[in-house]
Amino acid sequence: MNRYPAPAQPIVADMEKAAHAAPQHAVAFQGAPGANSHIAVLQDQPDARPLPCFSFEDAIDAVRDGRAASALIPIENSLHGRVADIHFLLPESGLVITGEFFLPIRYALMGQGPIDQVKQAISHPQALGQCRKWLRARGIEPVAYPDTAGAAARVVELNDPEIAAIAPPGAAQIYGLDTLAEALEDSSDNMTRFVRLSRSGAPAPNEGAVMTSFIFEVKNVPAALYKALGGFATNGVNMTKLESYQRGASFAATTFFADIVGHPDDPAVARALEELSFYSRSLRVLGTYPQARARG
Repeated sequence: MNRYPAPAQPIVADMEKAAHAAPQHAVAFQGAPGANSHIAVLQDQPDARPLPCFSFEDAIDAVRDGRAASALIPIENSLHGRVADIHFLLPESGLVITGEFFLPIRYALMGQGPIDQVKQAISHPQALGQCRKWLRARGIEPVAYPDTAGAAARVVELNDPEIAAIAPPGAAQIYGLDTLAEALEDSSDNMTRFVRLSRSGAPAPNEGAVMTSFIFEVKNVPAALYKALGGFATNGVNMTKLESYQRGASFAATTFFADIVGHPDDPAVARALEELSFYSRSLRVLGTYPQARARG
């Protein structure tokens, strides 16, 4: 808790106490109170007891240790792409994906002086990237910080009118800052996708629209990826996400994270996964869960 700025620590302590009293209702999130992940928890599960965690690793550990029943973790943003480190943390966490949630993202500039004095804006790199054009147009220097709402609390600590924070609008009221500007995001349809992670959970029933997420490593042979993915095309399975990242320093072993529309029990999906497995060194399903937003 001491890693949070001082203005956030009493709020974090109260939330931790409430979550620890009923861990079966606790939902871990990354960030300080007022962060987008906090907002997502409250909207996705209104009866939950949000548990603030300083880092994504801390949120995942809270679930693995039993201090929270689940975690709600952002994995991608419509403007700024993949959320950092999740492509490593998620596959290695040992947790399963049991759901998804989409949150429209809104940002405000908040500080302790007039906007014409602001020279720096601190926030999470994702938020800075999503407001890049707004900042550049006004000559404000972006400065990275681990969290959006935590940045607001840090501005209170610094007590410098030249330094403001970019955070969700509600953070200004939580930490007693003035709202200097609103609607900073570079696109009005700014959206972040979250996944719900749990220690265990049965796959969603094969009813209605469902998503399946998995990771796989292709064999290091020519056209391996083309062959591995061919089954999804021939069987008419919609793949909505495909990301790659390297394992080790050889640059020869590539692991992919993918989302598809469908259930492993669907004959077409089963055939596609079977063909994928044939051309892959490894394949692991991370979760099958209800679709929160239509694809395509």
